[in-house]
This record gives sequence, structure tokens and C-alpha cells, in this order.
Amino acid sequence: MTTSQAQYLVDEAGKRTAVLLSLKEYQRLLEDMRDLAVVAERRNEDSIGIDEMRRWLRSNGHVPASD
Repeated sequence: MTTSQAQYLVDEAGKRTAVLLSLKEYQRLLEDMRDLAVVAERRNEDSIGIDEMRRWLRSNGHVPASD
């Protein structure tokens, strides 16, 4: 994880009301949110074992047959 150099906008009372992030940090946070949305959508799906996953990967050309 990278350290953020966020800047805050504050109101008259000094209460933080907004944040300014670098574009790179903003894009990283958006990607994390998309990943979490996928996890939430798939929460109730059945899981498969590692051996079945390896077979699927090999049969779809993602892993060499020797592994």
C-alpha cells in the first residue's frame, strides 16, 4: 500500500469537508471498489477446490499442462 498525500478542505470551524487525492490514488481506490463489488456479487456462489480450478485453468490454456 502506498502512503497518500491527501489534502483536506475544511469549513470555518476547521472540520474536514472534502479531500483532494492524486489521480493515481483516486484510480486505485476506484479499482478497489470495483473488486469489492465483484466479491459482493459472488458471495453466494459455490466454491471449487484447488484441483478443480487447476483443471479448469489447464483446459482453458491458462496454465501449461506440466504444472
